[in-house]
Amino acid sequence: VQLVESGGGLVQAGGSLRLSCAASRSDFSIFAMGWYRQAPGKERELVATITSSSSANYADSVKDRFTISRDNAKNTVYLEMNKLKPEDTAVYYCNAVVKVLAITYKYWGQGTQVTVSS
Repeated sequence: VQLVESGGGLVQAGGSLRLSCAASRSDFSIFAMGWYRQAPGKERELVATITSSSSANYADSVKDRFTISRDNAKNTVYLEMNKLKPEDTAVYYCNAVVKVLAITYKYWGQGTQVTVSS
């Protein structure tokens, strides 16, 4: 699976951005999808995940500000980010996970930079 993120950029604190991640596979709907982020000098951390049945989960730090969604017809997962804070600055990565015959496969995109200025 190839994952291509887009939508990152520079935004002022309090602003909004929407990230997109397009998957190359037509069976996209079977994948659990997620967004992770990595700030300079820090480990990669989970931001939000969404299952194949569209059940979402969020990190406490982004709850009530970020929304993950998916459009299976477009093979795309989104991350709507509102009320952005400088601490949200990071490279954001898209992740796809599928389990086939007891083997878990994980895929990553190349990342998109999000910078929030104060």
